[in-house]
Amino acid sequence: MKSFLSLLASLALAGAAFAQTPQPPEVAAKSYLLVDLTSNQPLAEREADAPADPASLTKLMTAYIVFNAIKEKRLTLEQTVAVSKRAWEERKGGGSLMFIDTTMQPKVEELLRGMIVQSGNDASVALAEAVGGTLDQFVAMMNRQAQAWGLKNTTFKNVTGVTEAGHKSTARDLAVIAGHIIRDHPDFYTLYSIKDYKYNNIAQPNRNLLLRRDPTVDGMKTGYTEAAGYCLIASAQRDFPNGKRRLLSVVLNTTSMEARANESQKLLNWGFQAFDAIRLFDTSKPMVTVPVWKASAKEAKLGPAEAMYVSVPRGEGGNLKTNLERTDPLVAPLGKGQRVGTVRVTTASGTKVAEVPLVVMEPVEQAGIFGRAWDSLRLWIK
Repeated sequence: MKSFLSLLASLALAGAAFAQTPQPPEVAAKSYLLVDLTSNQPLAEREADAPADPASLTKLMTAYIVFNAIKEKRLTLEQTVAVSKRAWEERKGGGSLMFIDTTMQPKVEELLRGMIVQSGNDASVALAEAVGGTLDQFVAMMNRQAQAWGLKNTTFKNVTGVTEAGHKSTARDLAVIAGHIIRDHPDFYTLYSIKDYKYNNIAQPNRNLLLRRDPTVDGMKTGYTEAAGYCLIASAQRDFPNGKRRLLSVVLNTTSMEARANESQKLLNWGFQAFDAIRLFDTSKPMVTVPVWKASAKEAKLGPAEAMYVSVPRGEGGNLKTNLERTDPLVAPLGKGQRVGTVRVTTASGTKVAEVPLVVMEPVEQAGIFGRAWDSLRLWIK
């Protein structure tokens, strides 16, 4: 299966292959990206690969590394963390804080809420030190993960997002990180929907204004520095007759908290209204049954490796065509999940919309010696 980044990079904008291409709204942001996470297709973008200061959107990767550590049982939610002088010194930088100090031993779960809801730089440092031992080692972990995902335009220099030379990312790369949190750590993703958090008798609201304005928005993260402007990644899930759809918007370098919320809302509403997510295939049903040679069974069931959705301009679903390209002849043994071809979805004019591997849905064992010999002869004659 393609990585999330390669899907975003290789798939054309969903409307581009169709005669009636929806025009995105005017967006007052230096760069932006709207992605349908149900189909992994970008719907609209501007300067999505331009390097930018990610500000506190950096903390998405910080959180992902911490989530991995918890999943791998290198850290627990109930574990307490000693607050270092380095974490306490974050209050000197003028950024967002959870307001922990060196006399406290907050739990990992409390620090996660402080980092995600309150965007606390001090909480981010404390968690990074707990996982990586040192900030330098943790930053190296962040960059290795970015490299593993193929994020060629992202380099991390710190765990908080404070402005630093060489610390950069892009709207597309940040969408990949956010998408991985939603997919890989759905239980932790719920933390991004918390509207308020109180710690050390200091209550702070989540700065993602859309959490209070749109009930379908359930995360993700805000960011601001003078260099980055006001930034927001927002994700919304809405119900439709053919199932749930999730969109993710990234807006970078807007002029205010209101602007980043308004531009994100504009993109989300447009994406849900202008596009349909069409479920093309179901992994529980074969697309085709074909003959197999030298096999204990006469036929093999073939289908997509996973359920497949495509985003198309509203009302254009009927103009899609599905083509199967497969290896022939198929010769046993065949393993479940073995790729034997490609499922390609195109418009009526032949423009590719998407493609996925065509795989064997059930294993097919090899025939006995006489069956294999007989089929060898038939293949030779054929």
